[in-house]
Amino acid sequence: MITASNLSLDRGAKNLISSSSFTIHPNHKVGLVGANGCGKSSLFAALLGELQPDMGDLSMPSSWVIATVRQDTPALEQSALDYVMDGDKEFRQLEQKLEQARNDDNGNLEATIINQIDAIHGYSLPARAGELLHGLGFLQHQLVNAVKDFSGGWRMRLNLAQALISRADLLLLDEPTNHLDLDAVIWLQRWLKRFDGTLVLISHDRDFLDDVIEQILHIEHQQAKLYSGNYSAFERQRAEHLAQQDAQYQKQQKEVAHLTSFVDRFRAKASKAKQAQSRLKRLQKLPDLAPAHVDSQFTFSFEKPESLPYPLLSLKESNCGYSQDAIILNQVALTLVPGSRIGLLGRNGAGKSTLIKSLAGELALMAGERYCAQDLKIGYFSQHQLEQLHMKSSAIDHIIRAKSDTTILQARSFLGRFGFSGDQALDPVGNMSGGEKARLVLALIVLEKPQLLLLDEPTNHLDLEMRQALVFALQDFEGAIILIAHDRFLLESCVDEFYLVANGKVSDFSGDIDDYQQWLNEEKKLTLKSTKTNTETTVDKKQQRREQAELRKKAAPLRKQADKFEKEIQKWQTELESVEKVLGDSDIYQAEHKVRLTELLKQQATLKAKIEESEMQWLDIEEQIEEVMSQ
Repeated sequence: MITASNLSLDRGAKNLISSSSFTIHPNHKVGLVGANGCGKSSLFAALLGELQPDMGDLSMPSSWVIATVRQDTPALEQSALDYVMDGDKEFRQLEQKLEQARNDDNGNLEATIINQIDAIHGYSLPARAGELLHGLGFLQHQLVNAVKDFSGGWRMRLNLAQALISRADLLLLDEPTNHLDLDAVIWLQRWLKRFDGTLVLISHDRDFLDDVIEQILHIEHQQAKLYSGNYSAFERQRAEHLAQQDAQYQKQQKEVAHLTSFVDRFRAKASKAKQAQSRLKRLQKLPDLAPAHVDSQFTFSFEKPESLPYPLLSLKESNCGYSQDAIILNQVALTLVPGSRIGLLGRNGAGKSTLIKSLAGELALMAGERYCAQDLKIGYFSQHQLEQLHMKSSAIDHIIRAKSDTTILQARSFLGRFGFSGDQALDPVGNMSGGEKARLVLALIVLEKPQLLLLDEPTNHLDLEMRQALVFALQDFEGAIILIAHDRFLLESCVDEFYLVANGKVSDFSGDIDDYQQWLNEEKKLTLKSTKTNTETTVDKKQQRREQAELRKKAAPLRKQADKFEKEIQKWQTELESVEKVLGDSDIYQAEHKVRLTELLKQQATLKAKIEESEMQWLDIEEQIEEVMSQ
């Protein structure tokens, strides 16, 4: 297990964590949360042995294998598949030893090494690496491509796959969903839930945290405190703790006022001097309580647009793409009116960003019509907007350049709503983090008073507090929104309807994110089916019926197993809903219910694990049935 005892961590002159103690038990999944700059990455560095504690102790078993995602990826000629397989260092070492034994013609040693490779399932490593890459969005033909041929975002996915395949005892993941789309996030969530090692996860995606982790390690005011339960449970416990802290603070303030008043009134009177001195000592002994508050430096909103024409923007019978030979979407028909709240779903590469670029006017239509209301102001957010910022200019320069009649004082005040305080507003953009650049782009969008927001992954690099502020701002926005995001909380909080971008079409999707997940499963089945070679043979109807009956008979045992899993899943889902209903009641987090709370959290984790495992087995059996029936 990981044990921190009176741990203190500093970076330069800044104290990040002070005198904190906590224990992370083996095989537990822990979410590490806190404001930007609070010390999350420094704690990771300490766990990796890259940073030594300034005081106290941080220990774990010396035999543990630790894996984390590399931040650099050299431009290698090595194939993507081989690069990911390098993550299993023990296999690579055994592979080298096996080659040496064969070169030395040492048959006995060769046999021993082969058994060792088999014991760690080394011979299935290429298949497992391929499965990881498919899950993270790579196509089959891309597995043999050289690492150097992939862009930065896809190389980060390769690094993630390399960490996941490592068979680590401790997996440290820092914002692993940043470079993923929704499909890959859903897949990664499933994978991590099945991971049987210890996981410490930094993430600003609250739904991802809720589904994957069982404890929260929260860093605030230089203190690292461990909470039981997922992120939602942590929020409830913290809110209750803050309420208690506030009540204690207010009570103390009344006592301070009373004692101070007595001292001030009677200090000069000889007859009361002793009592005044006594009360002064009591004042000095009072504990140092701070007023309770949730630290959020972000509070912004979109100003009411000057006009809201109807419609704002529409595409009619439009073909979207980059040339007549590279059309991505066909016959798109879409009308945006004030109040539209649309989320775009679809696999990576299906054309979601292409659609947004076409709506924004960045891509000319290959065919069809684009109607745009007069004087329409579009707030367009994408990752390349961050790259188009002036690297040598400050945040204030950007605001004044966008709105020339703004004073420096007004610009400072405006930027303060986006977390740029003091001299931060004067720093060059080139020195800013990804999160700071994203906040600046959002500030510039708000400044324009847009009637239409086109947002392509706006939450990349944003922390939980800023994401929450963005949710509130979007909920109050009076114009229209089209949103691409892998953050399900953002989608579910701000979107009224979904459109599916798939197979070159844009169509209304009547379900929610869970239904989209089911759609992905069905698509996977269809893809598996379509990859089979179907040779058509001419058979008479009698023969066909006999063959179909034989196939049904062959599939019957599988169907029986699938039905069994389906009933189990339904039963456990009902139990889980009952448990989570109790966990939703704030009373359960009172100290006197600690034992009951522990039982419920264990029961919740067990049920979730059972459901996940049974769902995966059910899906495998369904695929086997499909294979049998398609023979």
